[in-house]
Amino acid sequence: MLEINNYSSSILHNISLELKNSTIILGSNGSGKSTLAKVMVGIIENSAVKIEGKTHKKLSSKEKIKKINYIPSKLEIFDEYMSVEEFLNFSFIETPSTKIKELAQLFGIDHLLEHSCQTLSSGESQLLLVASSIAHNANITILDEPTSNLDQIKTKKLFDILNSNTYLKHKIIITHDLNFAYKLGFDIVFINSGKIAFHGSNQEFFSTQNMQTFFGDSVKMVENFIVSNL
Repeated sequence: MLEINNYSSSILHNISLELKNSTIILGSNGSGKSTLAKVMVGIIENSAVKIEGKTHKKLSSKEKIKKINYIPSKLEIFDEYMSVEEFLNFSFIETPSTKIKELAQLFGIDHLLEHSCQTLSSGESQLLLVASSIAHNANITILDEPTSNLDQIKTKKLFDILNSNTYLKHKIIITHDLNFAYKLGFDIVFINSGKIAFHGSNQEFFSTQNMQTFFGDSVKMVENFIVSNL
């Protein structure tokens, strides 16, 4: 379980949350979603967050990496010669329970194992990042915009993986993809101008009234799908 008790900064205001289930964080650009993720994982130092009852300062480095993992929206590699296989190998925090080739096959990137991470396309990099989160297998995994740069086929592949109980224990997903969020069915946190405007069930959030409140006429429900109202 992850708790935030009355966290405020120049971007976020009076944030208090208790996340027991897999959750999706929604909000407009600049609303504070990624900042909130960095607060949760401790990249932004704070004493407001508790993970399974302990603040970040009370967790040892070994405890922390087992309890929480943050997957950014963009792959950054400082060693230009690091291969995909090496990146995945470094992602494991314990003896691998899944062979690297099998993990790469799950994401359709097994043919890239010997390639340098620097040579990957943006979509391939995105899949590699999510694959690394499964290798890491922390108690809580925060995924920041995991569908960015993915085509429809890869988005469906990622949806099936995240929708399965086989991979990752507790997921917190930041996304702008409303249909992706709706179909996953996870609890929703909606951030508006640095404040929590909604925290509750998926069904409640995607009610007609809330859709109108938060998105106006920009989106609509069409045969159980959420689409842009262009």
